[in-house]
Amino acid sequence: MLPSSVPVSPSTCWRIERAGRAAVIVDAADYFDILRAAMMKAEKRIMLVGWDFDTRILIGRAKRKRHDPPARIGDFILWLANTRPDLEIKILKWGMGAVKMLSRGSTLVTAARWAMHDRIQFKFDTAHPAGCSHHQKIVVIDDNFAVCGGIDTTASRWDTRAHTAQDKRRKNPNGKYYTPWHDITMVADGDVAKALGELARDRWHVANGDTLDPVESDNDPWPEALDPQLRDVTLAISRTRAEWQEVEAVNEIEKLHIAQIEAAERFIYMENQYFTSRKIAEAIAKRLDQPDPPEIVLVTPKTADGWLEQKAMDGARAQLIRSLGTKRGAVRFAVYCPVNEAEEDIYVHAKLTIEDDESLRIGSANLNNRSMGLDSECDMTLDCHMPGNEDCTAMIRDLRHSLIAEHCGVEPEVVADALAGDGSMIAFIDARPKSGKRLVRLELEKLDDAEKFIAENELLDPDSPEGFFEPLHKRGLFRSRRLKNPDQG
Repeated sequence: MLPSSVPVSPSTCWRIERAGRAAVIVDAADYFDILRAAMMKAEKRIMLVGWDFDTRILIGRAKRKRHDPPARIGDFILWLANTRPDLEIKILKWGMGAVKMLSRGSTLVTAARWAMHDRIQFKFDTAHPAGCSHHQKIVVIDDNFAVCGGIDTTASRWDTRAHTAQDKRRKNPNGKYYTPWHDITMVADGDVAKALGELARDRWHVANGDTLDPVESDNDPWPEALDPQLRDVTLAISRTRAEWQEVEAVNEIEKLHIAQIEAAERFIYMENQYFTSRKIAEAIAKRLDQPDPPEIVLVTPKTADGWLEQKAMDGARAQLIRSLGTKRGAVRFAVYCPVNEAEEDIYVHAKLTIEDDESLRIGSANLNNRSMGLDSECDMTLDCHMPGNEDCTAMIRDLRHSLIAEHCGVEPEVVADALAGDGSMIAFIDARPKSGKRLVRLELEKLDDAEKFIAENELLDPDSPEGFFEPLHKRGLFRSRRLKNPDQG
């Protein structure tokens, strides 16, 4: 029985399961190496469930010998299917991504080769209301090893934790350089992997009607090179899912976010691609209005990736942050963007929340309305109040220090010393030199009337499928009394 103060509860998660081993992987350079190693050990089934999937990317960057398996993931999957007679491979990708395949050169050829293989199935997921997307990033191997996080197996994702300027390896399959990219994911085995296998099979069934049986296997796909950071721990799995036909709506992720914000006593450290969720902002506003609120740090990209995302997300983010700036405890809330030593913006795609070093949450859900009510999402949470997790605080603390150190261009020990006791993350970050790799305060852009209208009426980021069609008087960032429109005094 969990204490009543623990955010994880039947209303905030789908399943609570045990993992014999678990680890957090920061940035895709390490993740792609680990994913390749785990797939090499697969015997029965590989399930790749994601928002996007690009057959042309390199899966692992280690130097290859003459007879090593192919480097490009499309060819690598074919090689696996041809050399593992009992292995089936299921790939599920968001349906709207089919359009992208037309501009990806060899992708159509690879897909045709897959289609001719009786143990490779590549499907598109369109099983959601109009305007929603399939956004989970899950990998399950033999139902004994699983990945849940924010890293898509696609282009523009590979990067090291150094996020070095003009890294020659940071190029897309078309040869074009892309700017630094920061991301994070989590891997686990045991009953957690079996539960994620069930979730992936269910999504496969919803998307195309096929029913898959669980895998019966004693195979251990855990890569030898991956040292578990956690052993014998309990993890909670939370979801978002919109109502669609016979599928019921689920908003466990939103409820868990609000519960974590309410439970925080000392601090919350977040990394996220977006910050436009009205309900999350209202929960933060509530805490900032209370005496001695927790310190809240959000690391996010300077701008969203893509013109439409910028119009939908950047303006709403600016208005919410301005509104939170009017709260009594506003100095306890700070939003930062990472840059590297060459002043290049580092794009933050990670979805991570750490609360008091007592709770760690990693997944696919952004802090926007879509991830709270529209898109299919999956997060995993490690809470130190859950059975078997009593000694996990040090691991969560070390991860937080490591991430801040990565962004600030220092060693984790420097962060640990500065934050010892009740040291302030905001004070440490603000005191860093104003050059080199660092975190900089987000500068809030001035919005024109059209941008304010889009942002404040959530036109491109509703919190439910029906929100696309609701009249304006029923929507809006500032519909509750908790948040005040900063332009109205």
